[in-house]
Amino acid sequence: MTDSSSGSDTFVQPVIPKFDGFYEHWAKLMENFLRSKEFWSLVEDGIDEMPEGTKSSEKLSDDQLKKMKLIEEQRLKDRKAKNYLYQAIDREIMDTILNDETSKQIWDSMKQKFKGSSRVKRAQLQTLKTEFETLKMKEGETINAYFGRTLSIAKRMKSCGGNITEADITGKIFRSLVSKFNYVVCSIEESNDVDILTVDELQSSLLIH
Repeated sequence: MTDSSSGSDTFVQPVIPKFDGFYEHWAKLMENFLRSKEFWSLVEDGIDEMPEGTKSSEKLSDDQLKKMKLIEEQRLKDRKAKNYLYQAIDREIMDTILNDETSKQIWDSMKQKFKGSSRVKRAQLQTLKTEFETLKMKEGETINAYFGRTLSIAKRMKSCGGNITEADITGKIFRSLVSKFNYVVCSIEESNDVDILTVDELQSSLLIH
């Protein structure tokens, strides 16, 4: 990115992907981030083993010295990769990772803990979508009670990654009220722009009527 005011290039630090509970999506973003830093091979394969016969008291060959130097460089890079993972993962989750000496151990533990959780959430979301679509107000149910049921499902859909807007919720409520509210719905639609009507405004209008 170029800073036109100074004429110099300004480097923008990429944002570290925060783990939000959706493992597959986060893993793709984090892998790409670590690849851009040239750390991915360490996360995927780990640090090389120290060659045998490399005690400090022994005379080392040139190949052994080169190998030791390479491993030290890997360890330094691995500490940097670990730092990125620490910033991406909440402390509460990090506390559940038993072995975190290397970035590979952290990555493998996250994969074992959370891979598949996104599939579970997708299945839950599909069930909630069906529940939301078939939801109807019950005879004798109060406005507050029905709004509570509707918003409870909407919140659970959002927690599973569902994209549901206020317009979706207000539209659903308009369509699913019991027949005694038909005249109220017509009155609200005539006096308001229903496309921008908030859930709170709709609830207030229904309670007033």
